[in-house]
Order: sequence, then structure tokens, then C-alpha cells
Amino acid sequence: MPQRLRVLAGDCEVTDRGDRTRTHRGRVVVLIKPDDTTLVHDADGYQPVAWLTRPESVVVEGDGDGFTVTARDGSRRLRVVAAEATASRALPVTEAGVPVGTCPDDGGPLVRSRGDVVCLDCEERRGLPAGASVTDATCDDCGLPKIRVERGEPFHLCLDPGCDPMAEAVSDRFDGVWDCPDCDGDLRVRSAPGRVYLGCGNYTDCETTFSFPAGVVVDECDCGLPVFETAAGLGCLDGTCALDGRAVRNEAGSE
Repeated sequence: MPQRLRVLAGDCEVTDRGDRTRTHRGRVVVLIKPDDTTLVHDADGYQPVAWLTRPESVVVEGDGDGFTVTARDGSRRLRVVAAEATASRALPVTEAGVPVGTCPDDGGPLVRSRGDVVCLDCEERRGLPAGASVTDATCDDCGLPKIRVERGEPFHLCLDPGCDPMAEAVSDRFDGVWDCPDCDGDLRVRSAPGRVYLGCGNYTDCETTFSFPAGVVVDECDCGLPVFETAAGLGCLDGTCALDGRAVRNEAGSE
């Protein structure tokens, strides 16, 4: 179901009652967003005359040719009364994002917004792994965009994790590659919804686990674990471990 933006306009009296009461009169436009945020705009600049962000309730009533809007949030009340309405419409709206392709299901535009990829027509939302970017390539099987995600090395995967699971790709490359620092086991690639991590193969006897950073392996630490280069810089897989001299030299050489 598409979200709706309610637009009302007319010669209105606007009363904003909170710590103090302010009253305005003029030909204004009232916008009621899908989250019930209520904004009253006049002809002067971008700043609303009055507003109430995500109020507890919004009630719109019609009275002949006029309307009344009442938004309440605790002790705060915003009331707009128009004896005669010049406009009253409900318009479909979507979130706005960076275009990243076309939805294979309905041909609608795909945009990246708030860490997800969303179709503006069917509103199907698909989450992105942390640090992932959307590429220009498309999946041969389903037609969705492919993503680039770094987990030890770059992987190019389908946006749909059911089509091209990140856990399988990372496991094929890094399962059992590193030894557990706390026992004679090795570190196995494990997965949970939306992420992969490393856990000791001797679980439950050994409960050592490490988050798998969003970056690439560039070196080895004195402790025997890998050094990752991430957006935050260089770091050992064990976040409590200091880097060895070689890792520090690599960091200086990359500047």
C-alpha cells in the first residue's frame, strides 16, 4: 500500500499551543506526512510557520467547504482551521534515494536509501550488508543488481542473499584458514542474519568468536591472526590486540 502525503490549503487560523500560545492567520499550506508530522507553510522562506514532529495523533475534519486539522503530542497542540479550503488532496509518496537499477519484478526504479535497496513501485525492500556498494552489474539468474562487499577480500554477489549467499562465498574462501588463538581448533566461518563471523571449530568446548570486519586482509599480526584494512584503518582481527611492526610499516607506506 503506497504511503500518502495529505495536502490541505486555505485561508487559515493557526494556533500552536505549548509552553506558550502563538496564533497566525494567512493563506497557508498544511502538509501531513506519512509519519503524521504536520507542517504549516506560508509564502515566506523555507521555515514552517508551525510544525509538530511525529505527534501522538492527527485528526482531520471537514466542515462544509472548510477543514480543521488537530495534531496533539502530550501537552502540545497544533490546530489549523480553514473556513474555506482551496485544496485538499492525498498524494502518493515514497522515500528518495540514489538510483541503482531496475526492479526485475515490475520494472520499477530501484534506489538506495538508508542502507537498503527499495523499489519505488512495489516497495520491496532489500537490506545491504555493512559496507556494501551497489555495482552496475546485474545477476544473471534474477536480474537484481550485484553488490560489492569486502569480507577479507572483495566479493561480487547478488543483492538477494537467497540467490547468492554471502556466508557461502566467505566460507568457501576463509573457512578454517586461521587458527584459534585460545585452543588447538581453527576458526570457522559462521553466519547470523545479515552478517558473518568467525567462531572456533571446537565450540562448545571453546567459545572464541570474532566479528568479520568489512575490509580486506593485508597482513598478519604477531598473534597469528589476520590484519584487516577497513574504512577506519588497519586493525587485527582481535580488536584488543596491538598490531605488529610489519602491519605498522604497511600503514605508513600507504600514506
